[in-house]
Amino acid sequence: MAKFGLTRRKFLVAGALVGGGLAIGYGFKSDKPDNAALSASTSEGEIALNAWIKIDSKGVVTVAIPRSEMGQGIYTALAMLVAEELDADFETIKVEQAPIDDVYANVSILQDALPFSDKFHDGEDTIGATGMAKVAGLLGVQVTGGSTSVRDAWGPMRQAGATARSMLVMAAARTWNVSPDECTVEKGVISHLKTNQSGNFGDFVVKAASETVPLSDTLKKPDDFEIIGKSKNRLDIPEKVTGKAVFGIDIALPDMAFAAVKLSPVFGGKLSSHDEKTVLEMPGVLKVVPFETGVAVVADSFWRAKTAVEKISATFDSGEAASTSSDQVIKTLTDNLSSDDARIYAEVGDAPSVLSSAPNKVTASYTVPYLAHACLEPMNCTAKVTETGVEVWMPNQAPTLIKWFAEKIADVPAENVKVHTTLLGGGFGRRAEIDLVLMAVTIAKSLKNRPIKLVWTRENDMQHDMYRPAAVSEFQASLGADGKIEAWKNRIVSQSVSGSFTARLIPWATMDAPDNTTSEGAADIPYEFSNRLVDHVPVKFPIPVGFWRSVGHSYNGFFTESFMDEAAFAANQDPVEFRLAHLGEHRDFATILQKAKEISNWSSPLPAGKGRGIALHESFGSIVAQVAEVSVSEDKTVTVDKVFCVIDCGTVVNPDTVIAQMEGGIIFGLSATLFGEITIENGQVVNENFPDYDMVRLANSPVIETVLAPSGRRLGGVGEPGTPPIAPAVTNAIFAATGDRIRELPITKSGYSA
Repeated sequence: MAKFGLTRRKFLVAGALVGGGLAIGYGFKSDKPDNAALSASTSEGEIALNAWIKIDSKGVVTVAIPRSEMGQGIYTALAMLVAEELDADFETIKVEQAPIDDVYANVSILQDALPFSDKFHDGEDTIGATGMAKVAGLLGVQVTGGSTSVRDAWGPMRQAGATARSMLVMAAARTWNVSPDECTVEKGVISHLKTNQSGNFGDFVVKAASETVPLSDTLKKPDDFEIIGKSKNRLDIPEKVTGKAVFGIDIALPDMAFAAVKLSPVFGGKLSSHDEKTVLEMPGVLKVVPFETGVAVVADSFWRAKTAVEKISATFDSGEAASTSSDQVIKTLTDNLSSDDARIYAEVGDAPSVLSSAPNKVTASYTVPYLAHACLEPMNCTAKVTETGVEVWMPNQAPTLIKWFAEKIADVPAENVKVHTTLLGGGFGRRAEIDLVLMAVTIAKSLKNRPIKLVWTRENDMQHDMYRPAAVSEFQASLGADGKIEAWKNRIVSQSVSGSFTARLIPWATMDAPDNTTSEGAADIPYEFSNRLVDHVPVKFPIPVGFWRSVGHSYNGFFTESFMDEAAFAANQDPVEFRLAHLGEHRDFATILQKAKEISNWSSPLPAGKGRGIALHESFGSIVAQVAEVSVSEDKTVTVDKVFCVIDCGTVVNPDTVIAQMEGGIIFGLSATLFGEITIENGQVVNENFPDYDMVRLANSPVIETVLAPSGRRLGGVGEPGTPPIAPAVTNAIFAATGDRIRELPITKSGYSA
């Protein structure tokens, strides 16, 4: 595999990305239409009024969606923002994937990378956030992740709709020689009631394109919303139901060949030798392509490529990871609980001093394993390299990164690189990685002018993922005479996701820097303690780790909410009341907790063998409380009967989508709670396929009841916040049913099954 060099600008962007984000925002700073990016994709009769909206002569509105649709409903939610301010007929609106352009870059994901000391819960109004937005103005990368899509689009895409509406109205008024203020717009029809004239958007779009773009336009107040806040049918569903939808795995191109790979079984291993003679004689085999970490076989069908690559003889130098095992990783993490090399992420008062003399202390430690993303759509990338350019078709979360690395591998001018982002069959952070595009373009470069479709087998994916890191966490708390926590000390030990991701993007860079993702969900909890210390010890292993749905929140939510339950038990208090007593001025959290208590009928008794557990967690700007009801049989089989979920995400755009995201997040987190574990022996993953990496299915899925409780607080994300609370809610429920405290996931580690 080739080595890569990035420009200074791209290095800065990559550095920003690893902290959680990137890029540049749309400012509407000019009275000239900023429609260059979208104009290139217009069909006959279509006109792009700005970077997001194009309208044809019949009045059909097409919205360019700059984020990847991976099942989270973003095509619909973002189109709703535009349609609301445009006063378009949402039932006829169309969407398409936006091209790659700085105008579509994601600002919010960069702002989320702010240090917690910068008033994390105050969002965009901090000095740090303002500065980060300006930094973002120097950069320009599209990325989907961090539950930022709606948050980032909330201003720009509504403004795009509002300014386009004004331009259309001005064009209509000029046509009719009337005042624009006398015109009304409803469902894509502009009317002037005094003269009884009307026409649809298509009648005025040509003139509208010449109108001055309003530098500022008044956006609707929430009470005037007619689309936002009402459940809308998903725009991506009809084609998915009928099979017309195109995922990366569906790409079919003329003269396309297929590639399968054999990779070093040990992390970081290098290909030392291979014998291609026998497979080159196999039917359909076109070429064998060796690269640094493996070898690919290209054939006229994927089956022939896969059959051949399984037969090819290859040896690998295993490298430093050969002796790595899961047991060794957990032991090293645990040993580092006493390390002197910790980074502090939250400090109030003097927790160590108070704890040293406290008469009533509670202590506990918790462990979680590595986890795979396990996207249902196999990992794939199709690439075609010519003498002058490269074209890539790929389900991905970061098209700008794909473009940069395709350009480098193919060694072609940037303007000759084209990336097609298809629908994604699951992302969860996995498809923000660049490994597939590096391989696909390398292989395609060896067979120029022919599209090559690289497909990883499930085994390739399971054994060569960028995993959610294993982690341990230790707590100490002291209880005062009033039963409240006086001092709280929490240490987390894990690899740095940001550091691992950076090393993959920029191998020569050393990013031994603080990584807020390691302590998110631990350092920024709402509970108020007079003395609090939260720190993290970074540990390095030769295991690649990456962004996994809800990232650090996914394990810190389990750690923190489990320990709050243990402290409540030690204080002989009800878990809900104990949490409420520590929320202080955070009344928004208390409201959500009370609502969860109410809808779950928390105080009602349950029969023997059943239990309820509660968890409260904020992530990506949204507060979520969940109550799990479980049944535990005498043989320690756990059934999660029902989950009650309450979310405050500030403003709800599409209620049906928010509920679906809560349900998806709960099922995702529940799979990790009950089954999830990647096991490593001798530097390689033992798991091979779904039978070795089980998940919650329809038959063992709980009933889920979700209540939306928007408070009007700042807009929060919904893609990930449903995941962190479910593990502690379930394990706290198991404790309520059995008296067994589960401190290690999955629950099978404690002798339970599901």
